[in-house]
Amino acid sequence: MDENEFWKVIDMFEWKHSGDDEKVLKKAIKYLSKKSDEDIYVFADILSKLLYDLDGIVYAGNIGEGAYTNDEDKYFSVDEFLYSRCVVVANGKEFYYEVLNNPTSMSEDMEFEALLYLPSDAFELKHDEEYDYVPKFDYETYSNKNKWKA
Repeated sequence: MDENEFWKVIDMFEWKHSGDDEKVLKKAIKYLSKKSDEDIYVFADILSKLLYDLDGIVYAGNIGEGAYTNDEDKYFSVDEFLYSRCVVVANGKEFYYEVLNNPTSMSEDMEFEALLYLPSDAFELKHDEEYDYVPKFDYETYSNKNKWKA
C-alpha cells in the first residue's frame, strides 16, 4: 500500500448512494479487507497523515457556519472540524491537494465521519475480530501544533 493505492481505494466510493455512508464505502471496505493486515495499517497511517496535515487554524476557519474564530464566545466543534477534513480526503487526491494548498477551498458545512472507520471496518470484515491498530499520526483537532499557531 502506497499513497497511489490509497487514492485508488478512495476513488472506489460510490457517491450514487450519498446519504447512506455504509453503501458509499461498501466497495472500498470489501477491497481493503482482501489486502494484508499491513496494507490495512498503512492505509490507516496514510489517512491519519492526510488528516493531520489539514489540522490547522487556516483550514478550521473555512468550514462554513461552524468555522473557527478567535472569538472565545463562539462555539467551535473539534469533531465537526475533523469530519470536515474527512470530506476533503473523501473527495479524492486532486481536491485534497487543492485544499491543502488553498485552505479557502475547504468544503463548507459538510461532514463524512464514516471515512475514519474504513480501515477498522475492513479489518473486522477480514478477521471478524476487533481492530486495535493506532495510526502513526494523531489526527484529532489541535494535534498539529505548528498549524495552530496564530
